[in-house]
Amino acid sequence: MDKNTITGIVLMGLLLFGFTFYQNKQYQKQAAYQAQLDSIALVKQIQADTIAAVEAARMKSDTASVAQVAAPVSIYKDSLLEVAHSGEEQIVALSNDKFEVAFTTKGAQPYSARLKDYSAYGGEELYLFKPGMSRYDVQIYAGESISTDDFIFTVAEKTDTSLSMRLPFAGGGYIEQRYTIEEGSYSVKNYLSFVGMENVIPKNVFSFDVDYFVTMPRMEKGYKNEVQYSKLDYYFNGEKKPEAIAKGRGAQKRVDAKVSWFAFQQQFFSAIMRAPQEFASADFALNYFPEDDESHNLMTGEARMRMDFEPGHSETVVPFEFYFGPNHFKTLKSYGQKYEKIIPLGGWLVGWFTRFVIIPLFDFLHRFISNFGIIILLMTIFIKIVVLPFAYKSYSSSAKMQAIKPEIDKLNEKYPKQEDALKKQQAQMDLYKRAGISPMGGCLPMLLQFPILWAMFRFFPASIELRQQSFLWADDLSAYDSIVSFGTRIPLIGDHLSLFALLMAVSMFFYSKITTASQPGANDPQMASMRFMSVWMMPIMMFFICNSLSSGLSYYYLLSNLITMLETWVIRKWFVNADEIRAKLKATEGKKMPKSKWQQRLEEAQRMQAQMQREQQKKGRR
Repeated sequence: MDKNTITGIVLMGLLLFGFTFYQNKQYQKQAAYQAQLDSIALVKQIQADTIAAVEAARMKSDTASVAQVAAPVSIYKDSLLEVAHSGEEQIVALSNDKFEVAFTTKGAQPYSARLKDYSAYGGEELYLFKPGMSRYDVQIYAGESISTDDFIFTVAEKTDTSLSMRLPFAGGGYIEQRYTIEEGSYSVKNYLSFVGMENVIPKNVFSFDVDYFVTMPRMEKGYKNEVQYSKLDYYFNGEKKPEAIAKGRGAQKRVDAKVSWFAFQQQFFSAIMRAPQEFASADFALNYFPEDDESHNLMTGEARMRMDFEPGHSETVVPFEFYFGPNHFKTLKSYGQKYEKIIPLGGWLVGWFTRFVIIPLFDFLHRFISNFGIIILLMTIFIKIVVLPFAYKSYSSSAKMQAIKPEIDKLNEKYPKQEDALKKQQAQMDLYKRAGISPMGGCLPMLLQFPILWAMFRFFPASIELRQQSFLWADDLSAYDSIVSFGTRIPLIGDHLSLFALLMAVSMFFYSKITTASQPGANDPQMASMRFMSVWMMPIMMFFICNSLSSGLSYYYLLSNLITMLETWVIRKWFVNADEIRAKLKATEGKKMPKSKWQQRLEEAQRMQAQMQREQQKKGRR
């Protein structure tokens, strides 16, 4: 081998060794890097498995497993809070002759409220809120942020009328929720106490929050009526009446002022919370479920309140009061907190009439009569008798108009043209004067009756006395009666046909037809639209409105129309003599009658109107 060959072999060996050494180093680095990645992946997998195990343990309420898996991780600084966080929930109930309220140790809060004297439509037990469908949570900073809804309280005391539950702290203090009830009452008194917490709650904590959420189920026959009369009320101390939001539509409201109480109001029942020391501020919200909700829920009420707090005391007691009961006027009034103001009585215009006439009369008749259909009949007759002196002038004026109708028809034939309208009106006024008819005689009585009609419109759908009371074919006078169910929803009508609403519309049609037939200008084409509105449109509109409302309301309107037609017939037959009126017209024919001040003002206005029309015509010719 020559020198060059040996040199080449040596160089090739060195290159091979170097390449092998480099490849080995790279392999080691790659292996180390892969090992690092595998380690990270393993750690992540372990973490994921741990978290999954903890969550699974929590969902199964397996306290032992949670302690084993999550022992190294503490959620709360306070050791007793840590224990209370994973305790076992208990349900404890308080009951009297009116209701049963169940409480859960998880959060020491109301769990369900069942009323004993009432049932839901269909016969089921009536729950104001069903088990687990409410949340009453206190949030405060006690060395760390806590919410009572996260902890299991310990039952400290239980009697037939009271329940005390406590949440202890490692420092020796505790938070206590005490609930008491009384026989014959729908009230639950609640005392929130902070005992021995002066060293736990910092001196700079001057408030705490209270959250109260309730989901109320449907309880009545008609969804539309139930939603329309369900709302959220809140009351400022010293005011005449509460404020209201969400009347049939979801709404929310921020109140930056002290609030005495608020109510989640369903059509006939309410959940009310009151703070004797007043809430410092509040956020309210109310939302409704759709009619086809599978859980058959009606609405969800939300209230977030802030309460003032004075730190540094060995014991601080904050009182609250709940009302879980019916929207019965006398029952609500008996608590002396103006709860009865949540019942819609018709506002300032007719509220006084509902409160001082309708409700007392209704209660008086109910003492002797159990059939509410008969009670409504007697109440309608009584109201008609009371307003008869005012209505008589209207009915007699209508009867006199009927008596002079032939003379009015002659005037229409004499003055057929539009330009003769002023002359025709003057002739009609002279005719009324000679017959002793006041053109405005029937207006005032009608105005006096309108508040009564409106008062009844508000009273019947909100009257719990009519709830589930049957009469004739109606199974519930507070809801619609249904003689035909369509099986599907039809625009304007709904999914049913109410016979009381239909009969009411028919009676209104005949009464309007009788009334308009005696009005002046009944054959005048200009009056055709007004007659159409009165005779046809109003009955049809009232039918659409009342078809889904209280059958007791439609029944009352039906009775009112029938009695009105009877009164009109009696007055025309025995109190207004058509022959005497015609004889009076004949005797005064051609004589100049003195004009009343109202007639003088009317004629002056007509002359001014005619003069303005002539001036406009002159300008148009130019």
